[in-house]
Amino acid sequence: MAAPRILVVDDEADLRELLEITLLKMGLDVDSAATLRQARALLDEHDYALVLTDMRLPDGLGLELVREVSAAGTGTPIAVITAYGSAENAVVALKAGAFDYISKPVALDALRVMVRSALKLLEAPPAPAGGAAPGSRMIGSSPAMAALRAQIGRLARSNAPISITGESGSGKELAAREIHALSSRASKPFVAVNCGAIPETLMEAEFFGYRKGAFTGAAEERDGFFQAANGGTLMLDEVADLPLPMQVKLLRAIQERRVRKIGATAEEPVDVRIISATHQDLARCVEQGRFRQDLFYRLNVIELALPPLRERLDDLPVLAATILARLAGPDQAALGPGVLEALRAYSFPGNIRELENVLERALAFANDGVIEVGDLSLKAARPVEGGGGGVQSAAATLPPSLTQPAPVPAQVQDTGQPPAALSAQLAGAAQLGPTGLPSNLPEYLNQVEREIIGRALQQTQFNRTQAAALLGISVRQLRYQIQKLEICAPDDHA
Repeated sequence: MAAPRILVVDDEADLRELLEITLLKMGLDVDSAATLRQARALLDEHDYALVLTDMRLPDGLGLELVREVSAAGTGTPIAVITAYGSAENAVVALKAGAFDYISKPVALDALRVMVRSALKLLEAPPAPAGGAAPGSRMIGSSPAMAALRAQIGRLARSNAPISITGESGSGKELAAREIHALSSRASKPFVAVNCGAIPETLMEAEFFGYRKGAFTGAAEERDGFFQAANGGTLMLDEVADLPLPMQVKLLRAIQERRVRKIGATAEEPVDVRIISATHQDLARCVEQGRFRQDLFYRLNVIELALPPLRERLDDLPVLAATILARLAGPDQAALGPGVLEALRAYSFPGNIRELENVLERALAFANDGVIEVGDLSLKAARPVEGGGGGVQSAAATLPPSLTQPAPVPAQVQDTGQPPAALSAQLAGAAQLGPTGLPSNLPEYLNQVEREIIGRALQQTQFNRTQAAALLGISVRQLRYQIQKLEICAPDDHA
């Protein structure tokens, strides 16, 4: 089998010779060109596993070659050589479709790592239809998901930093894992870091590691996130929460691809692809001075926007089936009549994460594993539209028969009043403070719920099955609420 062929494009004869010798020692065939014209002629004659070009050439810019190779659709990765400190040029090249970049003076170990990473693209099996990786959790066949998977398939063939944006719960980490699984780095680690969960005083140690004795408590040497993800992918989740001092250190690590442990005197190289994610508007954070502009441009080379669940409602059946299979096992749970319609009518501000929570809660209340509409409890969670952002009142979500005090049924009157404990609960419900607002909101809401359930029980002569139907919930859910709220009532007659 013929060795992979590499094309080197650089007008500096000494550097071109150094690159040729290094690549030949790696067992590769090498062609070289000093101008754009020569490079284009060679590209017409041969197929290359990698093109490596300088940014400045006698008859034009290497950026032109990047765009031409990317537009050709052959899938040939192209990397650029940039001058030291020219981070802007590297970002422009990556946005134009470059696979990766390397800075002058060229570090041969970094060059070898980049070349091996590019060659792995040739060994990787083609992505399945739609770009979904085996075992992928990015499921769905809606147009939005098909377009997203196609974009992920293209991004997986690059080493460029990616910024994933989307609402909370829309699956940003799943998308990052999908990119990693389809990339040439799939066999290397994927490390996800929640930037908002790390104390500021520990950030440098967590990201870059430390040497033994570097500070009090450093009993042994420890690697950081960059070393742990070496060769693979490092995901910076909620990157907007990074404090400004840490942003400076992170920018240098990304640009130089080298990190220094706390207590060390020398930097060590790392080969990490950065994927950042946030639900915040990073551009607005830059305007407000909370996020460095240079780091923003470095991370936001390619932006991947995830659609919210309300824009891909066609995927609800397969999403619900997959979630239920994971929660209860195959053939152990099902959706009853009207459940999918109720889910489609809901806005899901928490997206897929909220859908998982809704189904998990509903499954706990379901009878024989069949989820009914009443088990979903969506009405209390639905946000109010046009209400100025206020909280919807409890009465607005109740059946009309329960919004006004109900008379005690005749049969109950004949046999006496409701149980004394229940009467006391109803009498003390919904007490407000002197300001007209509850002094203890959770307890106030519990009292309101006690009163509503108590009215339903009285209206149905304490038949829990009928009371549950009146409230639009399952009997199991009603029993759970009675126990939770410590409502004293006779056993149901069902």
